[in-house]
Amino acid sequence: MGDERRLTDSEIEIRALYEGVEGLDPERDLGRPGEPPFTRGVYPSMYRGRLWTMRQYAGMGAADDTNRRFRYLLDHGQTGLSVAFDLPTQMGLDSDHPRAEGEVGKTGVAIDSVEDMKRLFAEIPLGEVTTSMTINATAAILLLLYELVAEEQGVDPASLEGTVQNDILKEYAARGTYIYPPKPSMRLITDLFAYCGERIPKWNTISISGYHMREAGSTAVQEVAFTLANGIAYVQAALDAGLDVDRFGPRLSFFFACHMNFFEEVAKFRAARRMWSKIMQERFHVKDPRSAMLRFHTQTGGATLTAQQPENNIVRTTLEALAAVLGGTQSLHTNSFDEALSLPTEKAVKIALRTQQVIGYESGVTDTADPLGGSYFVETLTNEIEERAGEYVDKIQGMGGAVSAIEAGFYQDEIHEAAFRITKGVEDGSRVVVGVNRFVDPDDETPIQTIDEEGVRRQVQQLHDLRAGRDDAAVQRALQAIEETARGTGTLLYPMKEALRARATLGEVSDVLRRVFGEYHPSR
Repeated sequence: MGDERRLTDSEIEIRALYEGVEGLDPERDLGRPGEPPFTRGVYPSMYRGRLWTMRQYAGMGAADDTNRRFRYLLDHGQTGLSVAFDLPTQMGLDSDHPRAEGEVGKTGVAIDSVEDMKRLFAEIPLGEVTTSMTINATAAILLLLYELVAEEQGVDPASLEGTVQNDILKEYAARGTYIYPPKPSMRLITDLFAYCGERIPKWNTISISGYHMREAGSTAVQEVAFTLANGIAYVQAALDAGLDVDRFGPRLSFFFACHMNFFEEVAKFRAARRMWSKIMQERFHVKDPRSAMLRFHTQTGGATLTAQQPENNIVRTTLEALAAVLGGTQSLHTNSFDEALSLPTEKAVKIALRTQQVIGYESGVTDTADPLGGSYFVETLTNEIEERAGEYVDKIQGMGGAVSAIEAGFYQDEIHEAAFRITKGVEDGSRVVVGVNRFVDPDDETPIQTIDEEGVRRQVQQLHDLRAGRDDAAVQRALQAIEETARGTGTLLYPMKEALRARATLGEVSDVLRRVFGEYHPSR
């Protein structure tokens, strides 16, 4: 037993004992927290200054249903909002579209118009919370709706804080909620960068996301490599659009998963910070140190949750959350124990939030920055992950960059191969999952969250009422302005905002862009 080879999920071999760190130069490779290369954290005092943002992801049914969940979480100590949108909203379809049938409100909240966004944030002062929105193909539309609601609340957009995911490349690679081809999609992203630089300067304009690639089956090394390669593509696209790297660079943020191989996950975050610092300084020659900071949100692993013995997921989520904190995350979502079965119940989501609070206030891990820094094991793993992820990044750049690599199916093939290996390990028992292939017993039934079908019907009726009561001529003029801008080179968000202000819907704005840009259908 003791002599068998032990491998991480990325197939890094673990030695029985670590007695040093080969080639480590502490000044060059570690530095101090808050200073390049940021291996030990992006802020000097880390959690002694302030804890990470406890940002529970929520969204279900109609806007007022989700609003109740938001206010429940805020009442129980959540410190930031995180919005999950339903599939039609992600795909630019209104709730009454034929393709939306059966999907409205199922994987998140349904948002068709500014009126829905007002209901979503009713009694929540947008000038006092930070909001993360997990949205990609329609990211610009949802951000503009949020800005319009803030303006109606009397909040200056320049004071708004939050993040919009806005990372389309990982959709092509792993998740599939894209609408337009890559080139116009990248234009929407850089237009959003430019718009926020002028209108919403405190907003994080993209959350470059490894999470969904990890959930699709990638290893920790692949997650770092593919995420940072995508980051290079976004920075280059913004530079090509004429933007200043030190203007948008400090507003870039990242989003990673945290899975069950505890020390590999801690080392992964440290390696990613160091790599991004080097990329931004050596490749893009940033002058502002904030442009070289890799600030990130973490979500515990959805793919690691089991439907069998679901209470075991509380332990899994706790370990993953602890690894994220020891790795230096800026923001954290902890999955609820029942999420392998359904959207989470109030009881389950409160336990998930309390998990973060126990770590933050009781464990002592927040008392010093980078508490595992200097560990022979963690520093060796950090170096190994950096080296292997760097080889991937170099290979992707040799293929012409992230867009070309994704179009060629490289990311997809690598992720599928890793996912197959992990699944095979569970099936043959070499990879133990408690309650699934070892220590199995009959489960008690777990109560599950259900969607209020009456709320879905109400959502569609409110959409019909909106269309009946607005000035259609004004809406059509505004949509025409979007089309003219899309066929030219102007920043799309300005005419899009005016159309949404006139009560155009998310689907109508998306349809204009479909007419101009077309829809993307992968060839493989």
